[in-house]
Amino acid sequence: MLTIKILLILVLGTITYQDVKDREVYGFVFLILIGLLGILHYKSVMPIHFIYAVGINLGIVLICLSISFLYARLILKRSFFKEAFGLGDLLFFIGIAIGFPTITFTILLVFSLLFSLLLSLVIKKSTVPLAGYMSMFFGVLLITNWITNSLTLYLI
Repeated sequence: MLTIKILLILVLGTITYQDVKDREVYGFVFLILIGLLGILHYKSVMPIHFIYAVGINLGIVLICLSISFLYARLILKRSFFKEAFGLGDLLFFIGIAIGFPTITFTILLVFSLLFSLLLSLVIKKSTVPLAGYMSMFFGVLLITNWITNSLTLYLI
């Protein structure tokens, strides 16, 4: 389990570095992230709870992406995947949807998006490396959780 946690932190760090620096992240890194988060989640809950949580979480992601797609197309008049939202961001959303129970996922999704928004307002870049900023948030959160054992991410 310690090996999985160390690999997860390395993967989150890689996503942060690549997305912030070059605005490009290798696709296989997201697949590793999805696998590691899935393993941690699966080993922490009963299998049926894992399946329900992943299904509900992916439904939440689909709803959020549908609203974002409509906003980009109708209000911003931009292509969604070319100008408004990256494929890496989608893969990251899928990764965290698979990685956490539904209540935890929803809370962490909202706070990681708020963190990304605040960080983008402070740094003032023309584009937001969303997956990179969210990876930074999750990396700090997971390290803090594992060091202090103060949060029970898989209990709710």
